[in-house]
Amino acid sequence: ADLRNPKYLYIFFQTLSLQRQMMENLIIAKARQDALQRKMEERRLRLQEEANRRFAASGTINGEEQEQRVLYTNILEYEQDHDWPKLWKAKLKKNPDDATLVTGLVSCLLSCPDHPVIKLLKRLQYRVYNRLYPIVSKSLPASPALPMKPSRSTQSLLISDSHQNVSKSGTGHSLSSDASLNISSSHDHNANEAELDSDGPHTQNRENLFEDMEQFLTQMDRDPSHWDPDMIFEPSQLDQEFLVQDLEMHALKKHLKAIVKDIHIAIDQLLSLCLLSFECLNTANSKDLCVASIEEAFFTPIWSPLLTLFRKVHRERELSFESSMRLYQDASPGDVGVASKLYPQDHVVLHAYPYESAVQELRLLCRDCCPQKKLECIVRTLRLICACAEDYCCLHEADSKTAAIGADDLLPILSYVALHCELPQLVSECAALEEFIHEGYLIGEEGYCLTSMQSALQYVESLHTGVPPKLPVT
Repeated sequence: ADLRNPKYLYIFFQTLSLQRQMMENLIIAKARQDALQRKMEERRLRLQEEANRRFAASGTINGEEQEQRVLYTNILEYEQDHDWPKLWKAKLKKNPDDATLVTGLVSCLLSCPDHPVIKLLKRLQYRVYNRLYPIVSKSLPASPALPMKPSRSTQSLLISDSHQNVSKSGTGHSLSSDASLNISSSHDHNANEAELDSDGPHTQNRENLFEDMEQFLTQMDRDPSHWDPDMIFEPSQLDQEFLVQDLEMHALKKHLKAIVKDIHIAIDQLLSLCLLSFECLNTANSKDLCVASIEEAFFTPIWSPLLTLFRKVHRERELSFESSMRLYQDASPGDVGVASKLYPQDHVVLHAYPYESAVQELRLLCRDCCPQKKLECIVRTLRLICACAEDYCCLHEADSKTAAIGADDLLPILSYVALHCELPQLVSECAALEEFIHEGYLIGEEGYCLTSMQSALQYVESLHTGVPPKLPVT
């Protein structure tokens, strides 16, 4: 009856026309979608064939090679959708030896979170952090006598909020006391990988495995004056606890060694993928610049928990350094073996202490999160020491024309500078640098400076024993 009304009849035919047009549009859209999917699949197969030709091998392909093929295919797909890689390649082709272009290219690459190289970097960072988490999840108690400045946060790493809360507590404390670690030497490497690569963090139930030992070790870490005189342990119980502690430290060192190996493999993998993406970087100088940029991006968010693990392993050495630091906090350079001509007398320098500029420079080492920048800080410290020593020598001998100081003079001065830094974590910092600095830097001036710093730290560690040690020779 309503269709007899012209108004309703018009609405009816308009609705039918609209529905027919919508169906036609859906069919057209479906056809276009199918065509687009076919083109994308054809492009994927073409790029995969190109990757297979790039990685042509005569024998069977292992898992690592297969993963590299997939990553290279993803890079080719990315370059099909973005123009900036082609522009950078064209620039570097014209000026292959321009270091500024190389640095600019790597910086541009690191600023693109959707690039396959950066996705791999984040995944490798997360894997390393996930292996560190169960060990560094407990905050280190601060020493009331020697507070330390906190390091940078690891919030830039794409991890869960619970992980980020842990990352802020790595290097900002002294090691006068410490909680025991939830690590067992019975776990093999494969078990750790399967467990630590899981999505969620470890539960608190794992932390209850060593509750009794935690209480005992906390008591042992205190100053003897704070011990409870009524707490008496049987010899067998003490032996058992120390045995567990030794086994725990052994497992901790083994775990650290495995993580260091994983980091080296990760950086090599990232460098290899960068060279696959931009073959113009495959020169000696460009590789060095590329590695430096990759290491800075890789270490910055994970350095705090990584250093915490190094500090746990080198805890005894840091405690020795801290004891010597307390004992020699008011010592003069001559008290640690510095020749009298290489430092001014009290009445010469007012409102300052000898080698203050070198001390201030060395304190900056803990602010950086990149091994290469930390090594550069050590180099600058030793250069300042040499400059100050020459100035002080000229104060004593007006006509002195000595160009430099020898190693026998340098090590006592460096020990004095390390003492005045009041940073026991320098021991762990230098131990970490020794693991991660590229071999090429350990040959020249950088290697000499790091070795000298290590020798000076070992000398300082032995000062609190009361037996005048011999200065190590570099």
